[in-house]
Amino acid sequence: MKFGKLVDKAWEDKSAEEILAAPPSALEGLSERHDAILKELGISTVADLGNWKYAQRAAALVALGPLDK
Repeated sequence: MKFGKLVDKAWEDKSAEEILAAPPSALEGLSERHDAILKELGISTVADLGNWKYAQRAAALVALGPLDK
């Protein structure tokens, strides 16, 4: 699968499994500085970020938002 603009250029040819195990800075737009900040919240990998309950809650609200109109 091609991940294009979802991940940093260095990670474009990696598998989903490798990306999920990577630090959050593997995602396009995040840096090693973000890794350090997220680590303080217990988030060390892309998978941790995606499974973080607050990220999931925010995603659910965004998905439901159009239904509230």
